[in-house]
Amino acid sequence: MKHFRISFIVTFFCLVAAGWWGYNNAGIGGAMTALGIAIILGVMEVSLSFDNAVVNASVLKDWDEFWKKLFLGLGIIIAVFGMRLVFPLVIVAVAADLGMTEVWSLAITDPKAFSTHLTNHHAEVAAFGGMFLLLVFLNFLFDHEKEHHWLGHFEEKLGSLGKVSSIAVMISLATLMASMSLVEEAQKMIVLIAGLWGIMIYVGVDMISSLLEKEEAGGGEMGDMVKRGGIGGFMYLEVLDASFSFDGVIGAFAITSDVVIIMLGLAIGAMFVRSMTVYLVDKGTLDQYVYLEHGAHYAIGILAAIMLVSMKFHIPEIFTGLIGVAFIVASLWSSVQYNRKQKLLEA
Repeated sequence: MKHFRISFIVTFFCLVAAGWWGYNNAGIGGAMTALGIAIILGVMEVSLSFDNAVVNASVLKDWDEFWKKLFLGLGIIIAVFGMRLVFPLVIVAVAADLGMTEVWSLAITDPKAFSTHLTNHHAEVAAFGGMFLLLVFLNFLFDHEKEHHWLGHFEEKLGSLGKVSSIAVMISLATLMASMSLVEEAQKMIVLIAGLWGIMIYVGVDMISSLLEKEEAGGGEMGDMVKRGGIGGFMYLEVLDASFSFDGVIGAFAITSDVVIIMLGLAIGAMFVRSMTVYLVDKGTLDQYVYLEHGAHYAIGILAAIMLVSMKFHIPEIFTGLIGVAFIVASLWSSVQYNRKQKLLEA
């Protein structure tokens, strides 16, 4: 329970703020509605991002306490205020050619117009996030150094393709080009650019991580800093969280157009995802359940596909959340079966 103490405290203050906001706008009825919506959004965010927590844990497990605390501190500020509040404002500001102050005023005084501006640019957001998440999935799938293979010999064969340089990037580019058929002619160029940015940022963060690892091997001062923490990893996790947050933010506007309630509700979910990540690391859950990381990455692959398809078709948020949970549950069951077989072999 200690891992979730801060999350419960944040939840309390977020719900108080949501109730106060609703009461100021519409009295007792508004307060109750705001509380209910904030709770729903928090649950939705956790269900959509549980696989994110598992992948986060696989990166975070080798970090020291300082970086774990930084991930929960500065990381949550970036996740909540940066990606779940500022980023939607930036999208609308660029799209509508308005200043940030004007956009914030629009979000508060005319939330329906604000959400319309945001959803009108869903295709670009989906292309960016879809490409980044697709690369996360493909680089795991084509990792020829994986010790365990959830899909057995088939997955092992796919992993061997990872010996081919840049195969994940090549497949991602091909997927992006194919997805152009899902958008209208007038949108194709901007969607293509957004998707390329998703690929470039993934490759850029990976490049920075590789450079820092080389410095570490050389024993330089930068290497010592990376050894104590994980600068490249921290950047990777923040961009990964950003990609996951896109779906949650867009989906939240299907429930309410009140940007303040959306921020508070998603903040609750984001905080629990952070705490869940640290819990998985501290308890060594990834070592106990060997296929859990596999399930999370396959869920990420499905989410990437859903984001790309959503450029043309509406995909219910409940489906997106449930399919991720289904992969996690299936991987847990497979892990339990694997552990049982190992015990029988040892006996």
